[in-house]
Amino acid sequence: MVKKIVSGGQTGVDRAALDAAIEAGLAHGGWCPKGRKSEDGMVPAHYLLDETPGSGYTQRTAWNVRDSDGTLIIARGVLTEGSLYTFECALQAARPVMVVRPEDREVSVAIHAWIVRYGLETLNVAGPRASSDPDIYAAARSIVETFIGCGRRNIPEGF
Repeated sequence: MVKKIVSGGQTGVDRAALDAAIEAGLAHGGWCPKGRKSEDGMVPAHYLLDETPGSGYTQRTAWNVRDSDGTLIIARGVLTEGSLYTFECALQAARPVMVVRPEDREVSVAIHAWIVRYGLETLNVAGPRASSDPDIYAAARSIVETFIGCGRRNIPEGF
């Protein structure tokens, strides 16, 4: 079962996952670019993230994949930009990776089964930033809350 959520601190999916972990009392962490760089300025200090030596996003992405047992990507449509790079990093690192779309039916049940199948304890959660998908934060937060237990009522009995 997931014991820690890792993410890069960017707006959108990253912060949704971190906020859900914090609210649930679950450990969280990960890597962010030097200077805590994000599209809205700086990654807020209450996210317990370490800074990479460089200010680019690629090292942060690769290190979050490396330091987790698996990567969950929450995105609508075809993967692009950072989400696509995250997927490629996970494949290259031979780490389990799952891509889900918020509109998919019973997405949290599928995620839970995937987590159990691979015995994932540290999960990297990634996806588009808020400027690419303004509604992704709410959708991703709901998904993450459900599979880490905040929204336990949405998971069928026996899970």
